[in-house]
Amino acid sequence: MSKIVIIGAGAMGSAFSLPCLDNNHDVNIVGTHLENDFIDDFQANENLHAGLKTKIPQEIKVFKFDKFDQVLKSNVDLIVLGISSKGIEWVADQLVRVYSEKQIPNLLMLTKGLSIHKNNYELLVDKLQRLLLEKGITKTNISAVGGPCLAAGLANRVHSSVVIANKDIKTAKKIADMLNTNYYHTSFSDDLNGVEVSAAIKNIFSMAVGAARGLCSKNISDEVREKNYLNTASALIKQSIHEMEIFVEHLKGKKETVKGLAGLGDLYVSSGGGRNAKMGSYIGEGLTFSEAKKTKMEKVTVEGADLAIEIAKKVNEDFDEKKIPLMLSMINAIVEDKKLEFNWEAFR
Repeated sequence: MSKIVIIGAGAMGSAFSLPCLDNNHDVNIVGTHLENDFIDDFQANENLHAGLKTKIPQEIKVFKFDKFDQVLKSNVDLIVLGISSKGIEWVADQLVRVYSEKQIPNLLMLTKGLSIHKNNYELLVDKLQRLLLEKGITKTNISAVGGPCLAAGLANRVHSSVVIANKDIKTAKKIADMLNTNYYHTSFSDDLNGVEVSAAIKNIFSMAVGAARGLCSKNISDEVREKNYLNTASALIKQSIHEMEIFVEHLKGKKETVKGLAGLGDLYVSSGGGRNAKMGSYIGEGLTFSEAKKTKMEKVTVEGADLAIEIAKKVNEDFDEKKIPLMLSMINAIVEDKKLEFNWEAFR
């Protein structure tokens, strides 16, 4: 039995606690400073998680942020980061505060994303490592999870498959073995770049596939479009995978990873529903990004749109429409706040 601490009481962090518990680990969830009221309501409602619409087993210990230091300073074997990509700086500060004088345990990131640092792409694992190093933490071992695993499904123990990635294959396998259950199926990979990049950029392509219903044809009724848009969606998925391979290789990952769980698998789940696909559907219907955000999804975080805004300048510097026409169309429609159009003739 290992002691696992999950930082973040949101949907994915809480759902992730289930396979940890089912492997007989000592499982602890520590909320962020923004989740105190949420945890109060959660505990008052007998561990009913509002985001997951299901109860978290009582055996999983859930703490508010004031217990952060106490929980982390005990003998922890694995720290799981279930915070948003915008919380990376915050969590780095908290980890440094606790582990300034001792070795930080193995870290596992549920968070997916990609950022720009000094005009270069930076994986979130690399960003966290850099932030920790800048604050004096010289030794870190950070793994990441990729693959098609929606939180609500995991919380209800439906069959789900993921890949654990670490540059050290032995560490990846060790963590995968710690988490594997009869419903949470874990594989492992040393292609950390490929898994992380695929997991991040699939959110942009999910929006593109989500736009298929609106863009499948200009000359048919809404009723006919609703029944026949899957032809277009399939073509966009094929183009998405092709461009993801190009982008992953550009960031020193393996193109083979794109056809696995972190790429094709995650794209399938994300484009079939969820926030990115929903935003894509609104844009596909003719709304600009700002119009869709304001009138349809004002208080909803759309990871693909945030990523598009973050990397737009760099992607436009590195690629042209001959290489990644679909990705550029999606990114530029968002950052330029214009109606989305695809150049089908440029697709391969």
